[in-house]
Amino acid sequence: MRPAGTSLRAIQASRLRVAARGQRRRRFALTVVAALALTMLVASLADSNPDADDGTGGASGAPATATARGLSISLGPTVGRPIPASFLGFSIEYPSAANYFGTPTAPNTVFQQLVKNLDPGQRPVLRFGGDSTDWSWWPVPGVKKPPGVTISLGPRWTSIVRAGLAALNASAILGIQFEDDSRKVAGYEAGQLLSGLGRGAVAGFELGNEPEVYGALGWYHTAAGVQVPGRPRSYDVGTYLPDFRSIASALPSGVPTAGPSTGAPLYQAAVPRFIKAEPRVKFITLHRYPLRRCNTPASSPKSPTIAHLLARSSSDGLASSLAATAAVAHADGARLRIDELNSISCGGDLGVSNTFATTLWSLDTLFAMARSGVDGVNVHTFTGSWYEPFAFTDKGGAWQAQVMPLYYGLLAFADAAPPGARLLKVGQPPISTLRIWATRATDGSERIVLINESPTTARTLSLPAGRATAATLTSLTAPSLSATSGVQIGGEAFAPETTTGLLGGLPAAPSVTAANGRFAVPVPAASAVIVTIPSSGL
Repeated sequence: MRPAGTSLRAIQASRLRVAARGQRRRRFALTVVAALALTMLVASLADSNPDADDGTGGASGAPATATARGLSISLGPTVGRPIPASFLGFSIEYPSAANYFGTPTAPNTVFQQLVKNLDPGQRPVLRFGGDSTDWSWWPVPGVKKPPGVTISLGPRWTSIVRAGLAALNASAILGIQFEDDSRKVAGYEAGQLLSGLGRGAVAGFELGNEPEVYGALGWYHTAAGVQVPGRPRSYDVGTYLPDFRSIASALPSGVPTAGPSTGAPLYQAAVPRFIKAEPRVKFITLHRYPLRRCNTPASSPKSPTIAHLLARSSSDGLASSLAATAAVAHADGARLRIDELNSISCGGDLGVSNTFATTLWSLDTLFAMARSGVDGVNVHTFTGSWYEPFAFTDKGGAWQAQVMPLYYGLLAFADAAPPGARLLKVGQPPISTLRIWATRATDGSERIVLINESPTTARTLSLPAGRATAATLTSLTAPSLSATSGVQIGGEAFAPETTTGLLGGLPAAPSVTAANGRFAVPVPAASAVIVTIPSSGL
């Protein structure tokens, strides 16, 4: 088990010191050496084939040639901004709050621990909203319920969330009803949420959700089944900006606003105008899903398949347009938060969103987001969705969770990119199934993340050791890319129905010794390895 607030690396080191010695350790060492030798042999044979897995190139830098010890990787200077604190969070639909938080008298401590694992010692930022933002309201005395509203918030909701936020020392970005286009409804809802949660718990108010679809999709249906949109079909960025300004002026003062809560390129392009017109906006919020389940033909590169999810367009491509927007936000003192991210829109897709492929995709994508200057990411979820990072069951007040493969990717990123760490420039071979990232932490240690997305080809990678003589390896593995269980990180895993939210099992952090200033690191097919080089060796 891993105590709250303790890094994966520290726990592995501690538990390895008390692991069984003698014959069991010798057998373990021999097994590691044998596996290392076999994997290096297989990888060297694969690497000798110039056509194997050739693709579009690495994370950054120029390609390097293969060596006798493996494919050569080079590291350059630091790039970009430091990884911000509280980078990782979750986006939760309003009705799912009770399932994730529990109740003030029977709190879901498993959820609490799973959040703390990703932000040890930090203050997580959670977002409440999504589609349910514009389906919800706080009933206003004397006002008829808007026709598109199906969810009524009240004191029970705020009591649940207030207790949960306090236990996590977290703050919240709150989605506020916007599709009704009522200053009174939005202002009352924001005021009641602020009063119920406490000003210190509210990071910002986010007006509406994905306004680009307001004029095209039905907000509600008439008795005859006719869809009625929340805005005229002519609704666009030009009408959205004054609309936002009008509603925002009715919200409680002193609390930042967030927006435009969109995934549409035209709305993102309007961010410079948006942020200049709204001095209270301190969070620029955008959404990203690489693939779509709804109304997407199988022939589309956006259709939900594992191959499409692991394509470079689903990670680097997802983040490539964010750098300019991040620069605009930072120049105005705001933060760019991708406050709705997951693998496949419309709740995910069974057989893709719940597989180990999402583990590797999320690890790669979070690094791509950080490289683009993003200040934080909220992984979207709701109870019963196929892309949930975790699913909870209440056993009479005793909570238990099934931890999904996606969560392991988030955990690996949290370990490899601690707050304050800087990304390093990486030079790597032009192999499309390899993703390589590197960071330097504030203590000077370096972590090199090797992601091998090939389902069949193992690799051996040759890494610069500097003055280090040894490094430790943390593997991220599963039976296959399509596996929905059996995921391990550093030899550990969550119990099938965990009641603690802590990893269990015997941790495995084997070391690799430098030779001629290089580390030869085997990376099996469909896996990732985090190589940690201590600061004393740099």
